[in-house]
Amino acid sequence: MHRRINITLPEETARLIDGIAARGDRSRLIAEAVAHYVRARGRARLRKQLREGASRRAERDLRLTQEWFSLDEEAWGRRGR
Repeated sequence: MHRRINITLPEETARLIDGIAARGDRSRLIAEAVAHYVRARGRARLRKQLREGASRRAERDLRLTQEWFSLDEEAWGRRGR
């Protein structure tokens, strides 16, 4: 299904489109470019979420390690007495 819309582009952008797409293929070129842009934005958002999640997990893991290290030292200290 297709929907006709009217858009206004900067002259340079229109020239670029006309330079790489035949007149009848401009719509397809724009549709592919928009789909590519949306996918790239989604990947960038996912990378950001993964980085933030990894950072939160690293902080949590460090806290847990520090807590366990203290408990482990305490337990070993009792055994040595």
